[in-house]
Amino acid sequence: MTDLQHVVHPAGVAPGTGYSHVVSGRGRLVAISGQVALDEDGELVGADDPAAQATQVFANIGRCLAAADATFADVVKLTFFLTDRAQLPAVRAARDAVIDVERPPASSAVIVAGLVRPEFLLEIEAYALVAD
Repeated sequence: MTDLQHVVHPAGVAPGTGYSHVVSGRGRLVAISGQVALDEDGELVGADDPAAQATQVFANIGRCLAAADATFADVVKLTFFLTDRAQLPAVRAARDAVIDVERPPASSAVIVAGLVRPEFLLEIEAYALVAD
């Protein structure tokens, strides 16, 4: 793990909930492509269930991080792509199960008209910094 600095509430910026406005550090950049709710066999997990899909997505991100010798503690940025803003609480709950809620990564949430397959309710990408 690299020495990351989290600024949850910079002076002059409205406070956010559940994310840091700024995360900085030095190290090797790890970019995780947008992950969807497919298991290791390529089967959809949680049809019409945003909580199940979010849990699978974060499990996939965890496996991708491990492949880069990283953990969720190294994540500096998450981007959520959701097909409905009502899915956000389920995504936040799944996120909070794997991150340090006192030092959360920077985050963005984007509502999209659709994803690459209509059964996907959400997609999440991640960036991490790990020690050289």
